Amino acid sequence: MPARSLPNGSGFGSGLAGVILPGRRRVKNPLGPSESEVRANLAGEASADAALALTAAAQAEEPTADDAVPAVPRDLTAAAFFDVDNTMVQGASIIHFARGLAARKYLKTSDLVDFAWKQVKFRVTGRESSDDVAEGREKALSFVAGRSTAELARLGEEIYDEVIADKIWPGTRALAQMHLDAGQQVWLVTATPVELAQVIAEKLGLTGALGTVAESEDGVFTGRLVGDILHGMGKAHAVRTLAVREGLNLKRCSAYSDSHNDVPMLSLVGTAVAINPDADLRELAKNRGWEVRDFRTARKAAKIGVPTALVLGAISGALAVILARRKEQNA
Repeated sequence: MPARSLPNGSGFGSGLAGVILPGRRRVKNPLGPSESEVRANLAGEASADAALALTAAAQAEEPTADDAVPAVPRDLTAAAFFDVDNTMVQGASIIHFARGLAARKYLKTSDLVDFAWKQVKFRVTGRESSDDVAEGREKALSFVAGRSTAELARLGEEIYDEVIADKIWPGTRALAQMHLDAGQQVWLVTATPVELAQVIAEKLGLTGALGTVAESEDGVFTGRLVGDILHGMGKAHAVRTLAVREGLNLKRCSAYSDSHNDVPMLSLVGTAVAINPDADLRELAKNRGWEVRDFRTARKAAKIGVPTALVLGAISGALAVILARRKEQNA
């Protein structure tokens, strides 16, 4: 599968009043939405635009026959939306990606350990530190700045095959296939960069992916985001925007996630399912009558096993890269 990247340009999404991006003038709008809401809306709109562009590019490369008939009749107004980290993929996809980058000496091992530790804190506490989010965003943007979008897509494909492919939850993959077999669109929705998210979607045979969009010009990343990281309300806005563009009826759609942070997205659709849920989402799902699917092996995973496994898994992954580096240096 050839590496695909976003079309050249300065990013997706329309300018919204009040948005603050590096190098852009601040527009005051005291009666309008907050800065964070504007960023989330812009991120969601940009993500939907990027997802449709990447999906169209992928479809254009597929061989077609004039008399081709779809194997499954299409259900044009229903779709399924899947979170990625700990829902479709075991662990955090960005950590797996960082491991692959560190192995290729794109990242320092200290950066990998730092990424892993912040992810562990989030999974154990169920809360994200604004400082951690900001620091992670700046590190990620500093990494991609000046690199080509095609390079990131190529690295994503290589690292998926090496690291991520074996970490797909079979149970969640089966749920996605159920929707595909019903002729419905199936989209990933994630804070992971859209180029990497699209790779995962294509490898799994899904429709496409909504992810964080980094601004690019002439096929090169500028080091700025379009809006913000696709998270929380941003995911909900991306799903809503895509539904409008694709003519979907959200009451007939389904959404799957492990995190309480995705409640805005889960609340948009007619069928919400908690997958491997954190404690807060499990409680909310119980109160709202949402279905819960837990594919983790330990019965008490949400309370004890998951934090322990995450600590060991994340740190061991970072240590594996460090040991490999030392072997290379001693060889």
